[in-house]
Amino acid sequence: MDTSLLLHRPAAPKPKLKRPCCSPFPDSTRNPNQNPLDALLESFLELSDSSAIALDLSFDRVLESKAYDSDKNDIIERALRLGSALTEAAKRSARRRASMHNAVVWALPSDLTIKVFSMLDTQSVCHAAATCSFFHKCAADPLCYSNIDLTTVVPKVNNMVVSTMIQRAGKVLRSLKLGVVPCPTVASLGSSQSLVYSMRNSSDTSGFSWNDKRSRQGKESFILTRSCLAPLIADGGAPGALLRRLHLYNIERMDNTAFGAAVSACPSLLDLEIVGLHVELRQTLESVSRSCPLIERLFFESSKTGRDDSLKLPTCNDLVTNCPNLSSLALRGFKLHDVKVRVLVKGFRKLKFVDFSTSYSITGDFLRNLGGSIGGSLLEVLILRDCMHLREAEVSRLLSSILAGRFRNLRHLDVSNREGLASDDDWYRRCFTPSFMSLRELLEERPNLCVLADFPAEGSFVEEPMTSSDLNSDTNSPSLSSSRTSDEYVLASPSDSSYSSDQSSGNEDTPSSSYPIHEESSDEVDHL
Repeated sequence: MDTSLLLHRPAAPKPKLKRPCCSPFPDSTRNPNQNPLDALLESFLELSDSSAIALDLSFDRVLESKAYDSDKNDIIERALRLGSALTEAAKRSARRRASMHNAVVWALPSDLTIKVFSMLDTQSVCHAAATCSFFHKCAADPLCYSNIDLTTVVPKVNNMVVSTMIQRAGKVLRSLKLGVVPCPTVASLGSSQSLVYSMRNSSDTSGFSWNDKRSRQGKESFILTRSCLAPLIADGGAPGALLRRLHLYNIERMDNTAFGAAVSACPSLLDLEIVGLHVELRQTLESVSRSCPLIERLFFESSKTGRDDSLKLPTCNDLVTNCPNLSSLALRGFKLHDVKVRVLVKGFRKLKFVDFSTSYSITGDFLRNLGGSIGGSLLEVLILRDCMHLREAEVSRLLSSILAGRFRNLRHLDVSNREGLASDDDWYRRCFTPSFMSLRELLEERPNLCVLADFPAEGSFVEEPMTSSDLNSDTNSPSLSSSRTSDEYVLASPSDSSYSSDQSSGNEDTPSSSYPIHEESSDEVDHL
């Protein structure tokens, strides 16, 4: 074959390239599977800020192209809706990215975060859960709700909130605090000022007027009812099985039946605090005696000061027998007779803290022969503040017995009384300047003993409206600073009272038409 033919063979013609067709979606050529709406939105977002004027002019041209005003208004409203939807979508994406950023930059892993949340109060945990998805996931752990505190200054928690929190905690629930607690003020140890919430107060330090609180109280959404503790009984009583602390404040609709059922589901209860509930003392102590053998602290403040005379000697004996670990006992505002109080103080061998403030009928006779081997030897705090029928002679006898070597562990004694101490022969005759001959010698012998004996000047007492304050009662034996009081009594101005004068003698039963009175049976003395 002639090679010259190969050398002179013309080259093959090059194929002509097709001109790409124009597309309104430039990126669609790069990603043919892209959603048209995504491509349109991406193209729209690629407009520079300088295109705002061009966009404005373009929108005006679109409006002008419409012949009818109704069509123009429709375009404007659709543009507004579209812009609002786009803004909300951008905000959601920003929050989502911020949440992911928090999870990345947060220094603690989820288990330690949960541990931190478990140390916060309930409201703080809920606030943290609302910040980002990572915190929300951590705050959903049951450990974060093992100590539930839903107490408020004014009513604003309902049964649904309580049920939700208890369900979140489940079997790890250890502490539950519910109800209305008046705004706390600085109060000394042993103050007789009440924690009972009264709607009659015109105002308080919380900043809410009486009308504000009355309107809130009237809203069903802010009311705790008798069934607020029902979740403790759910699932066979699993939520309440390991509950250690239960504090209930001023839940007006709570009754004996509902309270007894809730306590029956809490066999591990160690700390029970009840303030302002309309439950009877006798039935409450019977429920505790039956269901709470491990209890160590019991604080009960009456909602009707001086009217509850329901306590019986068999109930006292059962409580002493079934709850031997009780070390802190406070029964405030009840009508208690010395014979019953003696059974309690003498029977509880581990008792260190006693508070019978504002209680009626206590004369102090129960203190005789106590403080030694027969009972009361471990007492560290004894509070008999504002006990109306407390006698001067019994207080003097108590001081003498302390000086003689009894009550060696006693560190705090409060016998202050806003109405003075009762005289031996006639309790109507009040003693505002008692002469305790042994006080000076006692304070020299026991320098670490703090004795509070504040009385108003004779004739200076004026009944004042009840105010609310807090009492430091979170410990079984509150810490006391060592102090040595003067043997000169302070003529204090009358403190706020939680009761009015009773026109009966110390251990005399006076029936009241507004509260049932249970007559004392002579057969009960045999239980001593």
